[in-house]
Amino acid sequence: MVPRTASIFSQLLKFFPQTEFSKIVRKHGAERHAKGFTSWSQFVSMLFCQLAGAESLREICTGLGCCLGKLRHLGVNTPPNKSTLSYANKHRPAAMFEELFMNTLARFRSLGELGPGKHKFRFKNKLYSMDATVISLCLSMFPWARYRTAKGGVKAHVLISHSDYMPCFVHISDAKKADVKAARLLDMRPGSIVAMDRAYNDYALFSKWTEADVFFVTRLKSDTAYEVVEDREIPQGRNILEDRIIRLTGDAGKKCEHLLRVVTVWDKENDRYIDLLTNHLDFGATTISAIYKDRWQIELFFKALKQNLKVKTFVGTSENALRIQIWTALIALLLIKWMKHQSRSGWCLSLMAAALSWNLFVYRDLREWLADPFAWNFDPPPITQLKLAIPGIGQQIG
Repeated sequence: MVPRTASIFSQLLKFFPQTEFSKIVRKHGAERHAKGFTSWSQFVSMLFCQLAGAESLREICTGLGCCLGKLRHLGVNTPPNKSTLSYANKHRPAAMFEELFMNTLARFRSLGELGPGKHKFRFKNKLYSMDATVISLCLSMFPWARYRTAKGGVKAHVLISHSDYMPCFVHISDAKKADVKAARLLDMRPGSIVAMDRAYNDYALFSKWTEADVFFVTRLKSDTAYEVVEDREIPQGRNILEDRIIRLTGDAGKKCEHLLRVVTVWDKENDRYIDLLTNHLDFGATTISAIYKDRWQIELFFKALKQNLKVKTFVGTSENALRIQIWTALIALLLIKWMKHQSRSGWCLSLMAAALSWNLFVYRDLREWLADPFAWNFDPPPITQLKLAIPGIGQQIG
């Protein structure tokens, strides 16, 4: 039972053991020349920024300063100064927060804390989706992030697992970097299936994945040259128009000599047909169509990240500070995702994030709050009857 002297924020920080955190700090040399302000205080401050919805360094420092009597439960002695936090975000390695996120995510997954660990399909293959999202920046404040003539930005390349719809791979780059370059960094296990958009069409990569027994489902580019090897029978009463085994020709055929498959699907919602390209020759055409349709989950992931956490406005203008804020946003999203899974309230993720921001420093057991956020189980303090000495009653006045 968590003591009542621990706030909800303090209980969430228990998911980051100090021993593990200290190892990461030493590994990255984050406190090599530190003077008083610890990496833990920096992490607490930036996580507070995400969970409380702070818009600036001033709001972070003022918000923590207002809770001065409660900070000791967070492992923080005093609230940070704006200049101190700004300097730490600019100079302490963002890779430290990246490793903290990946380690915590792996621990949650190993304990089954994010869900049942199964996708909705019958096959046992691990299913993933990959996509990228551009985070727009003001070019005058972020001159290092030039994207277009009058616009700045960075790009987050993400691979999510469909078992819990959380990332397995995150790569932050400048916004000019092509999506497919991030896909080449992936190290996929045999039997994995990756769903992605046609921006990731790379026939040399497709050949490499096919030889490694890694499957993909993507959209076929309209100018891709190929010849039909076999026309397959299509299922009746479904949205499948064609199912063909093909061989690429021209330059594409030189890069990928393997037989591939094109499944043509009718998209009723948008009144169009879509050609899906895959190297999986055994699944039914409807399964291939459903895999690509479920790729929409990564769009929902980006939507949840951008709408509920601070990845549109930044409290620092350096590249390192921006990366730290993105990684702490992912850490905050992981905590909210865990809370949503544990909660019995039926709240959506956005409402859970909002409720958490209102209750960060409420002194309640976290799991009890998740079970019934509106319950009030505190016993009132005992009423003590004070004895008043009134002259003339029971005593002599001298």
